[in-house]
Parts: sequence; C-alpha cells; structure tokens
Amino acid sequence: MKFITIIGRILYSFIFIGTIATHFSSGTIQHATAAGVPFPSVSVPLAAIIATLGGLSILLGYKAKVGSWLIVLFLIPVTLYMHRFWNVPDPGMQAMQKINFMKNISLLGAALIISQLGSGPGSIDRIERKKGLTKSMPMEKMSH
Repeated sequence: MKFITIIGRILYSFIFIGTIATHFSSGTIQHATAAGVPFPSVSVPLAAIIATLGGLSILLGYKAKVGSWLIVLFLIPVTLYMHRFWNVPDPGMQAMQKINFMKNISLLGAALIISQLGSGPGSIDRIERKKGLTKSMPMEKMSH
C-alpha cells in the first residue's frame, strides 16, 4: 500500500509540476488573453508558481493538505476560463475542451480528497508526525 500511495502522488503531481515549463511563455500568455483571463501577464505565471508549489508539496508529501488547496486554487480558474467547451462552435474543438474540462474536474476531486486525507504513507508529513509522537511519548508507553 505504501508504494502505491507514493506512485499515486508522483503520477498526480507531474501534471502540475510540468506547468512551470510553459506558463512563462508568450504563447501561453497570449492563449490566456484570448480566453479572457484577467491580467494574463501576471496571472498565468502566478498560476504556474501555485501549481508547481502544490504539485511539489503533494509529490513530497510535505504539507500536502496545504498543497492540495493550492491545486484547487489553480484548477478552478483554469478550468472555468480555459476549457469553456460550451462556448466553442467547432464540434471537434468543443469535444477536446470538454475532455480537458472533465479531466480538470477529476483532478479537482482528487485534490479535495488529499485536502482531507493528507499525503498518506511514505510522505514527509507522515515521517514528521511519527517522530513527533515518538518524542512526546514517555518511554514506558512506547514499550506497550
């Protein structure tokens, strides 16, 4: 179970960590401008930073509940601004945007689960919690 949780965190976080590579490009900012994103020259790079920090937090399992809320903060506006499939007249493009919209809704669901359950086994959060419990327990209780 421990390794499945770690693999899950790795796979889940890659899509968010990868945003840092493209969100500072003029092409991405122009695309966001065309989609009606407010203040795209600031909001697009800021979104990349938020997504990357949230993704790294989940990947490492360090403050993953906070990191998952960063992912929620990233996904809601991105989904609502960039994947408005209901406004796309071309059927092929509409289908593609609907797929991306639904993908983001699924990612949002997973982020909400992490926000409540945390990062699970094999995480920095779990290791720190165990160390804290061990340090605060009297020796006689640890042996029972």
